[in-house]
Amino acid sequence: MSEQARKFDPSHATDFFTGRGHPGWLGLRYSDHGDDWVELELPWREDLLGEEGQRVLASGPILSLMDMASGMAIWRAMDEFTAIATLDLRVDYVRPAREQASVFGRAQCYRLTRSAAFVRGLAHDGDADDPVAHIQAVFMKITSTARL
Repeated sequence: MSEQARKFDPSHATDFFTGRGHPGWLGLRYSDHGDDWVELELPWREDLLGEEGQRVLASGPILSLMDMASGMAIWRAMDEFTAIATLDLRVDYVRPAREQASVFGRAQCYRLTRSAAFVRGLAHDGDADDPVAHIQAVFMKITSTARL
């Protein structure tokens, strides 16, 4: 399917999703995407530090980055925006981010079923071969078929 024929374009949708609420407060930015993956950036900011005396991003904002990148990867793979809910998001932090470095979160939706989406990904601070964290996640698709 050509890029122009796609209905869900993360490069355009990111402004909407990151222009408000928690993702907006974090300052998440669009970085890149493919057919089933999305990469977002969490810029380094003084007020997002984890431990006093260390100038690295805290783990909480990185978790939020990966959750948003995962959701956008699912919408990209489905090629539509529809309601989803995070059921399970496991994050394995393998090292702290470098001091004063932005963190990039790349998530790939590798399997879609009728009711669930499965995602894997990583967070890095400029070198995807030396990740800050790995993630595995399961999301539930929420259908709009209501019973009366």
